[in-house]
Amino acid sequence: MKKLTLADYRALAEFRYQIREFFAFSDRAVQAAGLERGQYQLMLAIKGMPEGQRPRIRELANQLHVQHHSAVELINRLEAGGYVRRERTEEDRREVLLALTPKGENVLAELALHHHEELQEAAPRLVASLRRVMAGKEDQRARRTTTGAKAPSSHASSRP
Repeated sequence: MKKLTLADYRALAEFRYQIREFFAFSDRAVQAAGLERGQYQLMLAIKGMPEGQRPRIRELANQLHVQHHSAVELINRLEAGGYVRRERTEEDRREVLLALTPKGENVLAELALHHHEELQEAAPRLVASLRRVMAGKEDQRARRTTTGAKAPSSHASSRP
């Protein structure tokens, strides 16, 4: 098992700092729009639902990594605020899909634009810090290749 170097720890700390900086920006922007972090994330998940998936509560809860009842609470608050609506499908009246209202679309568009602009500015710092994290991985692969050892596979356990 590889031991991390001081440079590895510094790279991980810097990367997490850059991520936290972006999330701090996001929290301020979302709060200024009168929403909670989870509400923005849910609206973004509805709008950005992967192709082939339908915006049902279960899928949205999975996207947000929250329990079903937590997603329902977010949806209830967004619906009460006029940001989302529930729609029953024609094929199966039991199936409920979620959609953004015009108000929700407008607020999301503005917030997403601010987030996109911030990411454009933060990207060089984020990429540089991620490269420093990955540099340790590349050094490890190079050492294993030159010594004839098998390079490790990528697993979730190697996440920063």
